[in-house]
Amino acid sequence: MNDSPGWATPGSSPSDGDRQGNPADRPGTDGGAHQPARPAGDPKWSAEQPPPGQWSSPGATPPADTPRPPAQPATGWGQQPGGQYSYPGGPGQWGHQPPAAKPGIIPLRPLGLGEILDGSVATMRTHWRSVVPITLVVATVIQVISVLVQKFMLNDLPLSSTEDMTAEEAIDSLGSTLAVSVVNQVIQVLGTIVVTAMLTMIFSRAILGQHSSVSTAWREARPQLLRLIGLTLLLALGIVLLGAVLVLPGALAGNMGLVVVGFVAWVPLIIWLGIKFSLASPALMLEKSTVIKAFTRSSKLVRGAWWRIFGITVLTALIAFMVAFMVVAPFQMIGIFAFGGGLDSLEDGSAQTAWGPLIFSGIGLIIAQTIIMPIQSGVTVLLYVDQRIRREGLDLELARAAGIENYGTTGG
Repeated sequence: MNDSPGWATPGSSPSDGDRQGNPADRPGTDGGAHQPARPAGDPKWSAEQPPPGQWSSPGATPPADTPRPPAQPATGWGQQPGGQYSYPGGPGQWGHQPPAAKPGIIPLRPLGLGEILDGSVATMRTHWRSVVPITLVVATVIQVISVLVQKFMLNDLPLSSTEDMTAEEAIDSLGSTLAVSVVNQVIQVLGTIVVTAMLTMIFSRAILGQHSSVSTAWREARPQLLRLIGLTLLLALGIVLLGAVLVLPGALAGNMGLVVVGFVAWVPLIIWLGIKFSLASPALMLEKSTVIKAFTRSSKLVRGAWWRIFGITVLTALIAFMVAFMVVAPFQMIGIFAFGGGLDSLEDGSAQTAWGPLIFSGIGLIIAQTIIMPIQSGVTVLLYVDQRIRREGLDLELARAAGIENYGTTGG
């Protein structure tokens, strides 16, 4: 059975049977007559390819007698004369292949780092009427709640220096700080889930060169939202349980050396699992799959490309951090020195609960998150698409969905 499902049409909810199996068994398909055969043993292609027609263009299907665009010649990531597959600049092509078709934000071929980052930024720039309202509203809600939580949960803490604190005051301060951190993190995660779900649907249409409104993105993302929350919670629970197994025995035994060893083993495992399952979110949303199947799909797509995905993910995180720092730092400085009492407020801790620093810091974070969240979500979605193009020939399905006829074939 074919275990490489097509990319479901945004807004649809195909059953497992609709996504798997031989297309010849389904009414209304041609049994894959227009999909070129993959050369046996070629390491660039999976032995099992997705059936044609799984990704249909969102929106109304034009009538049969509607004129179609003229057939396009075989492009860089399709079948070349003689029945061989190649890509622009590939072996035997000497870089003279025509450019790959680009109906939307990315060319339909394996993507480089620059193309993945550029596709994320291009979507935010081209489809800003849909992207910006989503991220701006969610970021505003997150920061308003965070400011209120930090103001009222930390307001009663003593403002004495660390040297003058009693043991009871130190414990209260640490407990309140941890509670605020946990609450803020939960709010951040929930907001990120909503943004990720909606932006994934916008990116799925942007790849085809199609626009998506905020209401359309919400309508298409909503059926999978609870599953996405479950996926996130399950991954977080697994990480916590893994930490408990590795670190808790040493802590209970009072052996600090064993605690350090467990922690050192826990951190790389968190990173490994994070990258291994980093593509589960787009797999869940775009394949309309279950949580377990999404984890399985991510593991399969990441296999053999872990270091590449890790490098791109880390670089994206560094870019996001630098953007956030450049945006937030000036607002924090204004809040502290103009409205928060300056350096003295930093020393005695009053800047943590003063309205001025909290509000200005929140404004800076709203702007930063409005910029950062689309880039991070876009990189994840495009990494998923890139891996499916490399392993499963998704470019052919995308070309059909974008209305490009005879893409990847030798005929006219």
